[in-house]
Amino acid sequence: MSEADSPVERAERVETVPPAERAAPNPLVERAQRVETARPVVVGLGPVDPALVTPFLPSDAVFVRDPSPEDLAVAEGAIVRAAFDVDAALLDRMPRLRVAARTGVGVERVDLAAARARGVAVAITPGSNARAVAEGAFAMLLSLVKRVGVSDAYVSGDRWGVDPVPVPGDAFGKTLAVIGFGRIGRIIAGFGSAFGMRVIVHDPFVRSDEYENVSLEGAVREADALTLHLPGGDGELLPIELLRETRRGRGPLVLVNCARAELVSVETLRAALDEGALGGVGLDVFPSEPARAHPLAGRDDVLLSPHTTGLSEAAMAATFRMAAEAVAAVLAGGAPPHTV
Repeated sequence: MSEADSPVERAERVETVPPAERAAPNPLVERAQRVETARPVVVGLGPVDPALVTPFLPSDAVFVRDPSPEDLAVAEGAIVRAAFDVDAALLDRMPRLRVAARTGVGVERVDLAAARARGVAVAITPGSNARAVAEGAFAMLLSLVKRVGVSDAYVSGDRWGVDPVPVPGDAFGKTLAVIGFGRIGRIIAGFGSAFGMRVIVHDPFVRSDEYENVSLEGAVREADALTLHLPGGDGELLPIELLRETRRGRGPLVLVNCARAELVSVETLRAALDEGALGGVGLDVFPSEPARAHPLAGRDDVLLSPHTTGLSEAAMAATFRMAAEAVAAVLAGGAPPHTV
């Protein structure tokens, strides 16, 4: 089908599709139905499973998973994945857009000023994957503390009986620093407490009533393990100079970053690992994704995951449901519950 085809031509061609084929999902059928009935169009920007969103969209809406330029031109709603850029140029191609719902809370890839200027609501889905991210971050932390990767490499590399056995670390009685005390940070703190860890918290905007609040320098200095749960935007939070100064004379720190890659650079991490300021690093976020030939790949004191800690089955279902419900609210003349 060429982009020059008219709506009538497309609709006529649909009538020639055999019934057996019409029963299966077919973008041509969807578009012909939309043309004939003027049903509201919602598009997926990035990979979106229709089964996770269509039950929560208006019954008369047509969801287009792989939108063409003409679909974008008539779309009134969009469900936007984290890695998809929504800039002024894209918004210019979507003149009827009323709402863009992000699957998550990060909006670094959304031109908010351009959206506001065009009257497009930008919705987010806070809390939908908080527990999944917290579970993933704490799993990384425990794996590094217990030296699971090191022990696996030791056995897999036939070093058992040849080299000294890796000695696992402990969680109980150690200090966990939680940097960022939002939804995820609060869950992480609860996990640490349940494992018998002393929990300290640093957040520039939120104070904890349950745990000890400390400065950033104090958190890095006192911690045995540290997790990052802050938004980016202000440059590197943990430069190598801070790690060198605060960790001097202390044991190596385990650091997990499932928040934003810019909070601590790869160069800082590599130097801190090599110098002994860090004893283990877990990363679920990267400066460029998909990450290729990562400088820390292959090290047995490093765990890398493909930005998936928040993508458990339950979290994905909840995230897409919240995004679809935000779109539905706007199409019904209301407002989404969470906007930026």
